[in-house]
Amino acid sequence: MDERRQDNARQSALDYHEFPRPGKLEIRATKPMANGRDLSRAYSPGVAEACLEIKADPTTASRYTARGNLVAVVSNGTAVLGLGNIGAAASKPVMEGKAVLFKKFANIDCFDIELNEPDPERLADIVCALEPTFGAINLEDIKAPDCFIVEKLCRERMNIPVFHDDQHGTAIVVGAAATNALRVAGKRFEDIKIVSTGGGAAGIACLDMLLKLGVKRENVWLCDIHGLVHEGRTEDMTPQKAAYAQKSDLRTLGEVIDGADLFLGLSGPGVLKPEMVEKMAERPIIFALANPTPEILPEDARSVAPRAIIATGRSDYPNQVNNVLCFPFIFRGALDVGATVINDEMKIACVEGIAALARATTAAEAAAAYRGETLTFGADYLIPKPFDPRLVGVVSSAVAKAAMETSVATRPIEDLDAYKRKLDGSVFRSALIMRPVFEAAATTERRIAFAEGEDERVLRAANAMLEETTDKPILIGRPEVIAMRAERAGLPIRPERDFEIVNPENDPRYRDYWETYHNLMARRGVSPDIARAIMRTNTTAIASVMVHRGEADSLICGTFGQYSWHLEYVRQILARDGLHPVGALSMIILEDGPLFIADTQCHQDPTPEQIMETVTGAARHVCRFGLTPRIALCSHSQFGNLDSHSGRKMRDAMQLLDARAPDFMYDGEMHVDAALDPELRERIFPGSRLEGKANVLVFAGTDAASGVRNALKMCADGLEVGPILMGMGNRAHIVTPSITTRGLLNMSVLAGTPVAHYG
Repeated sequence: MDERRQDNARQSALDYHEFPRPGKLEIRATKPMANGRDLSRAYSPGVAEACLEIKADPTTASRYTARGNLVAVVSNGTAVLGLGNIGAAASKPVMEGKAVLFKKFANIDCFDIELNEPDPERLADIVCALEPTFGAINLEDIKAPDCFIVEKLCRERMNIPVFHDDQHGTAIVVGAAATNALRVAGKRFEDIKIVSTGGGAAGIACLDMLLKLGVKRENVWLCDIHGLVHEGRTEDMTPQKAAYAQKSDLRTLGEVIDGADLFLGLSGPGVLKPEMVEKMAERPIIFALANPTPEILPEDARSVAPRAIIATGRSDYPNQVNNVLCFPFIFRGALDVGATVINDEMKIACVEGIAALARATTAAEAAAAYRGETLTFGADYLIPKPFDPRLVGVVSSAVAKAAMETSVATRPIEDLDAYKRKLDGSVFRSALIMRPVFEAAATTERRIAFAEGEDERVLRAANAMLEETTDKPILIGRPEVIAMRAERAGLPIRPERDFEIVNPENDPRYRDYWETYHNLMARRGVSPDIARAIMRTNTTAIASVMVHRGEADSLICGTFGQYSWHLEYVRQILARDGLHPVGALSMIILEDGPLFIADTQCHQDPTPEQIMETVTGAARHVCRFGLTPRIALCSHSQFGNLDSHSGRKMRDAMQLLDARAPDFMYDGEMHVDAALDPELRERIFPGSRLEGKANVLVFAGTDAASGVRNALKMCADGLEVGPILMGMGNRAHIVTPSITTRGLLNMSVLAGTPVAHYG
């Protein structure tokens, strides 16, 4: 069975690389090439203008070409991780994979370059000749000591960052893990004894980094296959190893491990024995980083040292030391400020950023990617996970700041806070479009009641609210369940201490709530017994009563269940004083910007009056995002060419809108393609009152609106903000079960914006 499973895994990996097209990379144009005008600008004669600008000032290459966001991953395949000297061609899948990681995690474009050149000096000559093409160089999988020679020559001769990731990337992540491991163990860098195995590029770089963090050189004991690196030894020595030679009569790992606080392994399987671990200091830290089999398996180490703090290079154990935590983000920061080198200060900034992020509350997106794992800072969570979306903002901005402070930045960034927000916006796609709403919400403090307070997504959203906004969450649910789930999710928040809680099973306000509900619904068939039962079991009704009584300013519900079910209770309790549900508006964030869709939920077959209200409400809400509404009334009929039910409704709605003469752009009825393509619309209906591409599509029924919404989410990778319940004075919003934590945070901020800001 194991052999069959291995064969299946091998074939799956090969299929991944071969289909639907070979390899993991492609090149795509970033500018249109649709007509002769585009061609004349992209190539002759227009390209000459960019060439002349760069000739006059070479630094403008980052303005007029892709160079400022382009990295070369260069290898000769002499030391591929876990495979050894397999040659340049065989290393290409690894280098392509590295390029994919650059793109995925930091949106950096990459070319992988595999070179048949074993001589380090000649290899350095080739790399240096690439400088006009690239903004930075990532050296990869070059054997020691050649890698030291290549990097030294390139750094001396090139005016762009050169970074050997096998050395420095590993060192940075080890530095971050060690920083936090010592914090957990209650120890300090300057006091600890380190024993390391492996004198290769990564091992030496890790030791160099630990010295920069405060470790004393005399407390470092380096061993390799020949035993302790000691003064007078000549066998298999390099200058890099010699720097760590000890004046000692001890010769073996077993002899020098006594009293060690930290074991750092970058060697091979089974090097560290359990009996050696027994000799280490109290609460030993063991970084067994050999791949695929570590120097000691965590379970073997813990069999003799149960409180050991352990990291490996494997993903099936906690604390995987993975270079992807470092290299995309250090390059992102270096490229963005036009750094000429990646210096020690930038590396230490990277260490500190990674370490600090692990100590912060875990991102909901990371928790979703690693469901089932405990992501709470401690012995089993020393460093963040690669899919933590906050890495790019925290680490890259720290690196950029260090580059500027050490005067190696040729394009300094004036506003680092704005730069970090931009980086966050590259991974949190809603960040930039939501910024005006966040700013408006910051002017006041509102109380937001979450009907499904026991949901983990709600707990994470409540924690984010407390960290990022001035609003106050109120959670409806059982206190013990909320506390248990918050602790399990690694969240610091707790009921009553950090937020108000309403316990449906036992709350002193219960009588007030059911009597309020009964008074509202007594003439609609609701008896006192029914009112009491609803206030014990229906959290949406409880939240609505709280808003009605003024104990909350707005509510959010709908993380499970049917939208129309929740809407019924919101309508029963809150649709008074001129308020009534107008429609549900969903903002879908696409690659080329946001597109609003309405009405996706409320009126299955709306009247022309309801469509008019939806259009008017949508225009108002679009303005909340700092956008100018351009609204298309969509139908199968196009400007009167069909006498269909939807066409007649849209034409009637147009007449009602015209009578009101609103101050925003709208037109219809029309097809969706005409709404989104101004040239097509002009051909079909010259002189349309709608200018440019519509950013709001209003449909004649929820089937069409909801279908378009879901198609954009699933087929166009659209990210939804909403649905926003229009017409309720911002007192209630009903989400859908597919909503994420980030989506709930966005909705809480929308709910936290006073009506005056958009009404």
